[in-house]
Amino acid sequence: MFDLSLPKLLVLAVIALVVFGPNELPKMAAKAGKALRELRRIAEGAKADLREGLGPEFAEFDIDDLNPRRFVQKHLLSDLDTELNGHDRAEAATATATARTGTALLPGEEPPFDTEAT
Repeated sequence: MFDLSLPKLLVLAVIALVVFGPNELPKMAAKAGKALRELRRIAEGAKADLREGLGPEFAEFDIDDLNPRRFVQKHLLSDLDTELNGHDRAEAATATATARTGTALLPGEEPPFDTEAT
């Protein structure tokens, strides 16, 4: 999600050590951990309240489906992946681009740029 690698985490730790000092850093880390646990508890409570409010007919409803990217991947692109099973990657990439844009691009052709859309 945040793409934090080990070197980036080490840099953040050194910066935190310089800013907060060795005496305050453990206290700040404990406060950050408590805040994170509290946010997770609140989020889980909200999810549980939503599921309870929706009723038993939505028992299999996945909250992550509300994310537009996940919705498109699950409902539109998964069908495309099953149709492309057995084709090579180049054909699959072309077909995916065709499905997203509605038109196929020739090799080396630039996709259209719409100035009004950006």
